[in-house]
Amino acid sequence: MDQRSSVGELVEQLRRDLDRYSPGGKLPSSRALVERFRVSPVTVSRALAQLAAEGLVVTRPGAGAFRARPRTDETPAGDTSWQEVALSADGATDLVPRTVDASGVTVSLAAPPPGVLEFNGGYPHPSLQPERAMAAALARAGRRPGAWGRPPLEGLPELREWFARDIGGGVTAAEVLIAAGGQSALTTALRALAPPGAPVLVESPTYPGMLAIARAAGLRPVPVPVDPDGVRPGLLADAFRASGARVFVCQPLFQNPTGAVLAPDRRAEVLRIAREAGAFIVEDDFVRRLVHADAGPLPRPLAADDPDGVVVHVGSLTKATSPSFRVSALAARGPVLERLRAIQVVDSFFVPRPLQEAALELVGSPAWPRHLRALSQELRARRDAMTAALAGRLPELALPHIPSGGYHLWLRLPEGTDETALAAAALRAGVALTPGRPYFSAEPPAAHLRLSFAAVAGTGEIAEGVRRLRAACDEVFQGTVAMPQPTFGRAPRSAPPVTDNTASRPVE
Repeated sequence: MDQRSSVGELVEQLRRDLDRYSPGGKLPSSRALVERFRVSPVTVSRALAQLAAEGLVVTRPGAGAFRARPRTDETPAGDTSWQEVALSADGATDLVPRTVDASGVTVSLAAPPPGVLEFNGGYPHPSLQPERAMAAALARAGRRPGAWGRPPLEGLPELREWFARDIGGGVTAAEVLIAAGGQSALTTALRALAPPGAPVLVESPTYPGMLAIARAAGLRPVPVPVDPDGVRPGLLADAFRASGARVFVCQPLFQNPTGAVLAPDRRAEVLRIAREAGAFIVEDDFVRRLVHADAGPLPRPLAADDPDGVVVHVGSLTKATSPSFRVSALAARGPVLERLRAIQVVDSFFVPRPLQEAALELVGSPAWPRHLRALSQELRARRDAMTAALAGRLPELALPHIPSGGYHLWLRLPEGTDETALAAAALRAGVALTPGRPYFSAEPPAAHLRLSFAAVAGTGEIAEGVRRLRAACDEVFQGTVAMPQPTFGRAPRSAPPVTDNTASRPVE
């Protein structure tokens, strides 16, 4: 049982026990709760903090925890119906309505109910996160001189230098801004590069969070299809001509959701097409550090091959560390850098200095390369375990491309499959998955699923999750869809599929 479930169970137990105490009555000490429930002091502390946040208990330093007294000043319910008029009128004059639909993002952020396996997760499982290394880095960072002061608006010079070296191609620290995670950096980039109502070219399929950013800014996403070699240059050129767009957002490395890598012969072509269109490329390099052990040398970021300032680069540490380690970089050349900087300052002032200092401590420690090596091996093992399980139990699901990086697989469902019905059936069977529809900015060519192999505890849960998915497919497919021939892509050079049922060891 992980710590999160332990905290939740203890909270429920303490809620039930509160009736034993009168309002203002003292609860057992933390030590007594540790001994009674056989949990750690940290679990007790977090459970009491949650109950305090709910207003059920009051904690007093040095005295203990007490049952809260009932509130006597009940606030009458308000009437918020006026907001329906105000919010609908707000966008009445917009060329493109600024709708905010976060459903495609929240599906990969929300924790599934207890007992449900997380094939929809957007971040690696805690066992794959360098928790001890991050804790040590944060402790060292807190002791640095000036660690709690105001940082430079652009970010700490040493951290900007580290990101610049990581990008390569002559990018300098002066051309890098530190941002609060990739989502924030993408938001800044799109706001800087495209006015409301403008078209923006996007890969199809693509990351739903980016589509949500574009639509919330009043932009009009225009899809450009991708294949296993990345975006198709001919269609990209056609889309620039037809739409008049001046921005193209892409993920050239391990694209989300397909896992595609932009082919070497397409890289220069994509840069040339954007330059001739007088357009920017926003390069979302979000999973460079989630490469699999059998991937071989990685291509450089597009920004490293772009001396002309076409590419605005977004790189992040978050996927390889923790959802809460939200440190990223925006890199750009030319006048656009000042616009990016101004928008970021207005939106968020700066990234908290302790987090920047902790990032410096982490990437400069011996634990960092060890963590990346272990993570690379584990992701390869999990990918192989999931592809083997799918081939054995669900051969009717087409997997045309097996990626050598990232944390998920992109599957095409049999013709006629109802994605929503399958997702609901899978949840009833005990596995949460991500339907493909939110990844398309226009009508999808077929039904798809994205399955994450990184958010579960290990290969044992992968095997069990695919078994549960088989049961859900049997419920939905029977008599409703045409079964195609099995189609599985060729995997990169890899070891035989992992078959052990043990949870992954912690990665440090």
